[in-house]
Amino acid sequence: MENIREYTEQFERDHLSQYAALSAKSRGRRKKLPQCRIRTVFQRDKDRIMHSKAFRRLAQKTQVFLAPEGDHYRTRLTHTLEVSQISRTIARALRLNEDLAEAIALGHDLGHTPFGHEGEDALNASLKKVKYRGKKRSFRHNEQSLRVVDTLEYGGQGLNLTYEVRDGILNHTGLKKPITLEGQVVKIADRIAYVNHDVDDAIRANIFKRTDLPASAMKTLGKYQAVRINTMVVDIVKNSLGQNFVKLSPKIDKALQTLRSFLFRNVYKHSEAKVEDLKVK
Repeated sequence: MENIREYTEQFERDHLSQYAALSAKSRGRRKKLPQCRIRTVFQRDKDRIMHSKAFRRLAQKTQVFLAPEGDHYRTRLTHTLEVSQISRTIARALRLNEDLAEAIALGHDLGHTPFGHEGEDALNASLKKVKYRGKKRSFRHNEQSLRVVDTLEYGGQGLNLTYEVRDGILNHTGLKKPITLEGQVVKIADRIAYVNHDVDDAIRANIFKRTDLPASAMKTLGKYQAVRINTMVVDIVKNSLGQNFVKLSPKIDKALQTLRSFLFRNVYKHSEAKVEDLKVK
């Protein structure tokens, strides 16, 4: 049988952007593995994450609405799949490594607690009371996601992922940029996904009406979820094609921040979605 992996690696060299992360030039794994004759290293990482127990557990972890009535509210699993879809679309358009972007997207939230960010806050508060090697501890879901793939999965052996996927998982949130453009794609796709689907879920829960959304943001991004996502994806591609960065234009980014701030004021901090917070903690 011919070596399909080598053909794919050559295809990447011939057709991807000069700024794309090439499978054949990965910084490698913590433990060396024999190469697969079919899959590249990033394709293998994608498969390892999707078949992990931590990935399956995402199905039972809620996002904002902790005990929703109905089947249409997002969970961590559906959020992850939405981030993956948006990331693949952007990566393909920018001629980046779609397999790497998808692997990072599938793994980025593996360390999230149950009960959304309230669960994270509760664990963080508990850990701050404990010192480890003389230092106070804290809980961050991105650090826990890396811990899951490095140590906790597969009977304590971890998934042994590539450096690029691990970096993208760790730095999908916070101030530090991922080292790859694919990681930067996931970082912005994550925000696009959760802002838009949290608006959709909040409207479904009758927390606010569509007409309550900030008029300036709606005028810039669009009235409906599909239109808003398309507006932002097109804007990213327009501003980032052929560049060594991935970002929105200032106008679209401002509109996204306006919508995100609206969610913090009306959903994340003060709303019917928060009535179970004490029970969660």
